[in-house]
Amino acid sequence: MITCRSLTLAGLMLLGAGVAAPAEETWLSALDLSTVEQGWGDPHANLSVQGNPLQIGGRKFDKGIGTHADSTFELALDGQAARLNAWVGVDDETQGRGSVVFRVQADGKELWNSGVMRGKDAAKEINLDLTGVKSLVLQVGDAGDGIDYDHADWADARIDMKSGKPRVPSPPAEAALVLTPPESPAPRINSTQLFGVRPGSPFLYTIAATGTRPITFSAKGLPAGLQLDADTGRITGQVAKPGEYKVTLHAKNALGRADRQLRIVCGPQFGLTPAMGWNSWNCFAGAVTAEKVKAAADAMVSSGLINHGWTYINIDDFWEVHRDSKDPTLQGPQRDAQGNILPNPRFPDMKALTDYVHAKGLRIGLYSSPGPWTCGGCVASFDHEVLDARQYAAWGFDYLKYDWCSYSPELELRRGNTAAVAAAAKSWSGSVPKQVADLMRPYAIMHDALREQPRDILYSLCQYGMGDVWTWGAQVGGNSWRTTGDITDTWRSMSGIGFSQTGHETGAAPGHFNDPDMLVVGKVGWGPSLHPTRLTPNEQYTHISLWCLLSAPLLIGCDMTQLDPFTLGLLSNDEVIDVNQDPLGRQASRVAQIGSVEVWAKDMSDGSKAVGLFNRGSNEQVVTANWLDLGLKGSRRVRDLWRQEDLGKFSDSFSAAVPRHGVVLLRISKN
Repeated sequence: MITCRSLTLAGLMLLGAGVAAPAEETWLSALDLSTVEQGWGDPHANLSVQGNPLQIGGRKFDKGIGTHADSTFELALDGQAARLNAWVGVDDETQGRGSVVFRVQADGKELWNSGVMRGKDAAKEINLDLTGVKSLVLQVGDAGDGIDYDHADWADARIDMKSGKPRVPSPPAEAALVLTPPESPAPRINSTQLFGVRPGSPFLYTIAATGTRPITFSAKGLPAGLQLDADTGRITGQVAKPGEYKVTLHAKNALGRADRQLRIVCGPQFGLTPAMGWNSWNCFAGAVTAEKVKAAADAMVSSGLINHGWTYINIDDFWEVHRDSKDPTLQGPQRDAQGNILPNPRFPDMKALTDYVHAKGLRIGLYSSPGPWTCGGCVASFDHEVLDARQYAAWGFDYLKYDWCSYSPELELRRGNTAAVAAAAKSWSGSVPKQVADLMRPYAIMHDALREQPRDILYSLCQYGMGDVWTWGAQVGGNSWRTTGDITDTWRSMSGIGFSQTGHETGAAPGHFNDPDMLVVGKVGWGPSLHPTRLTPNEQYTHISLWCLLSAPLLIGCDMTQLDPFTLGLLSNDEVIDVNQDPLGRQASRVAQIGSVEVWAKDMSDGSKAVGLFNRGSNEQVVTANWLDLGLKGSRRVRDLWRQEDLGKFSDSFSAAVPRHGVVLLRISKN
């Protein structure tokens, strides 16, 4: 009989004879996948990214990880690994679509590269010696054509360990460093330099200025019909005559005077720069009330953010009556006898609420849907578009977010107002595919209703990017349009959304902007319970920098009454905000990508370039902006926008060490 003692002795004899002890298998699907970073969806153990059994090129696998480009999974091996074995490819659930590149990095060096793999390709085998490797990174990148349908499987993936198990390292701790310098006591004007208004519409423009109060404001060249309050800096009134007016703004205090040019364009188009403000959803969701909206407006002023150009206070869903809630604050008559929409008891006086916000020099928005019900189950605008637009204008609203929920093209069979349907479709009849026309129709109907109102109501389309909305959103009057699903306060969500905006650049122009959803900094929670954002400090700098480069609407999603110094620093850097509000209205493009580092660049109206050096990897990396990629030549001045520091003049390129999930945001100019 063989005893435990004899087995031990036998093992010792084998080791003594130079025979290695057997390695221990660790299936990667058994590890913690919460740190996997990817461009869409969530990673799944033993299933595809869409939750189906793993299958590559017709071959089925029982174990593995289903992920999506661009993705990264970092493992600590501590030099104890023997081999990596896996089969990789695009999952068959894409039905032949998608193209990816799998990469394996060991201690910062590429160990294996699959080359381009496409849907229906046979799985490729990985069998790699990991002797001595301390850090292993499994990456999936897109093959240069975007990440759509890039469903990537690491099938039958395992690591054979000599001892111990692979570890999923915890991210390093980061200090919440406020990079934005303190405001100067001397005056500085921070307002947008381009403002559009329709003839005869109410005009409200607050000159955003920092510096020690009191500040006296003045302006040269205001068109007839506008008045400036010298104490508050608010310009109000109406412009009757269409045209373009060049105005010089002045702000003066005891320490000096600041000037800034403002171009007022009076014509059919408004919302010429991306909206900046606050939206209630990411903090209060269905718990929003009029008092919370007032508190947000108060905080926008008391925090000083109004002095940096933040303007809108927007109510999202749940201001309306709910269809079946038992909560008495959500119940009541849905519409009056004439069909006009009524707010729920939480919002007892909408006109008084808009007056309150306007009196602070801010504008105010609200929310609806083209279907019968909103996403939250409240009354929406289907077949009442004209009545609702008229009511919004009568209340004094300046912004409408119009969310797709509960709408479907089949509803048009029920619609009584067939003339509105026909009128909405006439501009594209026969020029777009039917499925795109079905997406356009409800937004065009509401736009036509808004256009007839005697005030400008900024129009934000929210339909998650269906039908490549960036190619047609402007045709239905959209000032902005969501290009993606809802954001959450995680690196995976924010980076996956933000970095997937490449390719949408042609849709952006003054008055029309791509919208990758709201900001998730500060205290958020989507309901009454709030928590600090789960984004690290570096990730928050990446978030704000990328959204500014994208010329995206900047809508704060946190509780405005609980702003901490770090969040205020993120939201009050005027040189960073200037990138977003640049009058040229261009969206940045990704001009270079090597592994997990990317360079994005945006043309600015003064001829300079705003450039973001991004590191999506898990360790600090040097990122280089090459003049050739940027279309530049010769010596150029480089400025760090977050620190507001000139870094000197450089020729041919500029490089910087960028922290994990971080950014260096630059402005590169001739002088």
